[in-house]
Amino acid sequence: MVEHVVLFSGGIGSWAAARRLVERGITPTLLFTDTNMEDEDLYRFLDEAAADVGGNLVRVADGRTPWEVFHDVRFIANSRIDPCSRILKRELARAWVEENGNPETTTVYLGIDWTEEHRLQRARGYWSPFRVEGPMCEPPLMVKPEMIEWAASRGLTPPRLYEMGFPHNNCGGFCVKAGFATFALLLRTMPDRYEYHEQQEERMREYLGADVSILKDRRGGGVTPMTLKEFKRRLCVGNVKGLDMGDWGGCGCMIGDDYDDQGKQLALGLEEER
Repeated sequence: MVEHVVLFSGGIGSWAAARRLVERGITPTLLFTDTNMEDEDLYRFLDEAAADVGGNLVRVADGRTPWEVFHDVRFIANSRIDPCSRILKRELARAWVEENGNPETTTVYLGIDWTEEHRLQRARGYWSPFRVEGPMCEPPLMVKPEMIEWAASRGLTPPRLYEMGFPHNNCGGFCVKAGFATFALLLRTMPDRYEYHEQQEERMREYLGADVSILKDRRGGGVTPMTLKEFKRRLCVGNVKGLDMGDWGGCGCMIGDDYDDQGKQLALGLEEER
């Protein structure tokens, strides 16, 4: 049975958490859940980071991409409900930990840092009865640029998405929980990748026969869908008044969404969300 499992996302935070454990005399198992939609450079960093830590790297995958999950559950995910990370990340990771760990002796470690410590408390509720810790929430406190410098000092080349300005290194810069700023950056730096997600969203809207989207327009006090196609059009003509272009959003794949906490079915949220 494994006693120490780091949820190894391919991001700088999970590497730093694992590295901190090693410096405390703990060599953890590194559990990577693959969405099959990662930036190609993530896999390079993943292998280098695992070699630096020295822990056993375990890879698990459902086999589907997030968009394939959306199709199968007939729902486009958003900032509140994320069937993609629930199915491709949390459930896979939880199943592996339950099979290979022991609730009485196994600790799960997240790459959350002290600026997101509130998320650590929520994660503990989701992962119970397993113990959950966030090594980067403990002193000495570090911010992400410092973690990147730390990795570089150890001879690692940080993931390219950070150099491009993305706040995370997951799903190739795409995330259903991302804000307008992240999608604007994706369009500016990787227009082909943005177009892919734009097309996938349009296909899902046609498949569902519904006016649904990832992004929401909250101008004027109401809430209406804003497709990636429409957001791109507004960016191109400079019509972003009222949109929070400083909103980067935030990932939380291993934390649990609004419907994980009580173990409810995804369907419970569909009608409310629509």
